[in-house]
Amino acid sequence: MVTNDSERPVEPLVGQSAEGALGTASQDVVWNHDHVLDLDDFLYEEIESVISLAGKMREVLDRRIARAPILRGFTVINLFFEPSTRTRASFELAGKVLGADVISVSANTSSVVKGESLIDTVKTLSAMTADVIVMRHEMSGAPYLASRHTRASVINAGDGSHAHPTQALLDIYTLKQRLGDLKDKKIVMVGDISHSRVARSGMWGFSAMGANVVLCGPPTLLPSGFAVSDRPEHARTALPDVDIETDIDVAIKDADVVMALRLQKERQQGGLLPSLHEYSRLYQVTAERLSKAKNNHILMHPGPKNEGIEIGGDVASGSNSTIEEQVTNGVAVRMALLYLIAQRNQRGN
Repeated sequence: MVTNDSERPVEPLVGQSAEGALGTASQDVVWNHDHVLDLDDFLYEEIESVISLAGKMREVLDRRIARAPILRGFTVINLFFEPSTRTRASFELAGKVLGADVISVSANTSSVVKGESLIDTVKTLSAMTADVIVMRHEMSGAPYLASRHTRASVINAGDGSHAHPTQALLDIYTLKQRLGDLKDKKIVMVGDISHSRVARSGMWGFSAMGANVVLCGPPTLLPSGFAVSDRPEHARTALPDVDIETDIDVAIKDADVVMALRLQKERQQGGLLPSLHEYSRLYQVTAERLSKAKNNHILMHPGPKNEGIEIGGDVASGSNSTIEEQVTNGVAVRMALLYLIAQRNQRGN
């Protein structure tokens, strides 16, 4: 993949410039990706490389002046076809802290409203010598299509109900800060699994780290075929090995981590739920239910959260909650990804 004209100046990414800002972050890194589309093709060592580098980036963010301008001359374009606060702002800050040129494009203010296709939009941005296109799109698979029509690297910032790899990576980073090794840890995701891109990428990421993943929700919001016993022989390895449980009290028992997923109100309108009140009664993550988890359990939520529906307000702000940490850690992880992609691009791979 070629991202830049060979005459274009690029700040050195490995050497005194990078090492001065990040210590030995660029050493012993395993990274083989031009794009970040999902975690289904990530090795354990690659996730560890992201997590290790994110730790260095977090040190940069914790400085009084959070700047490590090692990506000068590197251009990041945020292309968002859906509204976003956390993810979009996180990528913008990540690029700016590292000194990259960051441009944000919203679909409702672009030529998309005039009928321009996704492919034409991506080709136009690529012609502007973009190095990275960060894309959020309402259609599953859109970033994959974009990656085939641009010289830039594409980072999936959420596509439909398919994937959200950077959310999964920041969740892994947050958990490793608290728990260390995730091997054999029980991680329970509760809510609308069928429509959750967070759950799908989380399954791949947590499983790659050796965790035991349990998916919990009402039967109408659990996808068919996820349980290993339901898969045909030829598809047994097409998805990570996860457990399915419809009883939240059984699922949460002895859990190390409980992640509540946002419930969209359209699910009731679509006939998948009798009412939001009924969902809250049966599946809301509450203090009483969390008492069945381990005493030092961790509570997570990808945001934005609906307190009183999928999660109780008291536990969302309690001592076991990492919700605010997840937001800050998201910037560090996205800084790490931009840095790794820039290094790979500079080597001409």
